[in-house]
Amino acid sequence: MAYLVSITSRAERDLAQLYDDVNAQSSDAARRWYTGFKHSILSLEEFPKRCAATPENRKFRHLLYGDKPHIYRVIYRVLERQRRVEILHIRHGARRQFKGADFESDS
Repeated sequence: MAYLVSITSRAERDLAQLYDDVNAQSSDAARRWYTGFKHSILSLEEFPKRCAATPENRKFRHLLYGDKPHIYRVIYRVLERQRRVEILHIRHGARRQFKGADFESDS
């Protein structure tokens, strides 16, 4: 049975910013990359536990997408009882590690 993938408002803002940052509106290659990224996120509906736990917090997992040095992290949690995957944050892999406070103000 598939999981529902839900994207928090913070992660939606992260996606919108990433769309602008990679210039997906003006570049076919960037648009294809961005579309592949979104498909990768939505593929979590089938096997959400395939990705490793984050080093910062074992309750969260992260999907890595891209090639070095352009790797992006999709930080999410699996809500087993609700059969839901909640996308919490999207960030460049080179950014500092997150803290719990990074997720407290938004969902």
